[in-house]
Amino acid sequence: MALPKIDLPLFELVLPSTGKKIKYRPFTVKEEKILLIAQESKDVKQVVLAIKQVLGNCMQDVDVETLAIFDLQYVLLNIRAKSVNDEITFGVKDPDTGEKVELTININDVEIKRFDEHNKVIKVTDDIVFQMKYPSISYLETLKQDDEDGEKADSESITSMMRECIGVIAQGDQVFKFEDFTEKEVNDFIESLSSDIVMKIKKFFDTIPVMRYEKKYIDKTGKEKTFVAQGMETFFI
Repeated sequence: MALPKIDLPLFELVLPSTGKKIKYRPFTVKEEKILLIAQESKDVKQVVLAIKQVLGNCMQDVDVETLAIFDLQYVLLNIRAKSVNDEITFGVKDPDTGEKVELTININDVEIKRFDEHNKVIKVTDDIVFQMKYPSISYLETLKQDDEDGEKADSESITSMMRECIGVIAQGDQVFKFEDFTEKEVNDFIESLSSDIVMKIKKFFDTIPVMRYEKKYIDKTGKEKTFVAQGMETFFI
């Protein structure tokens, strides 16, 4: 006789990037082990693979590859809250005193910081617009690898970023997608962009919504300080 199968509860969550509702279940013990092993490895590829595997298992009818990075961060934290508890304890080094401070945050206090000037539609000319898309988890892996190797020049990284995130180019009734063109054609197009267009694209990246949380603490001198984490540092917490 087989052991009984325990059904896991389902929860709903609204994706920050789209407002779409998704359903997810908590981690199993097996999936929590996968995440812990990946975290301890400090290997970016293993971490990305683990997150893809676990979130792919826990979310219903959602393609992990299509989600924005801040969506993934948000979903991961919420699944962690339902699987373990709402609190995370970690240590930080005070920048002034050098002391190690232990902090506990409530996952429910973590928010998505949005910027008023952010816009996914970039007007290039009177009749040409770019419809931007957010970087995916696979692209994050590429960026991290570039940082570790130090082999790519800044200009090449910018070209790669634009190639990944310019989703659609519209000119009047015509619609163009990079996937329909060769790599050379895409690179030639990107390299032909003027500096003012590049600055508009840079503004899109600079104002992408990010995970953010703040935590006040008292250092050993009795001074009140605020620990702030924002962006990629909350990607795998």
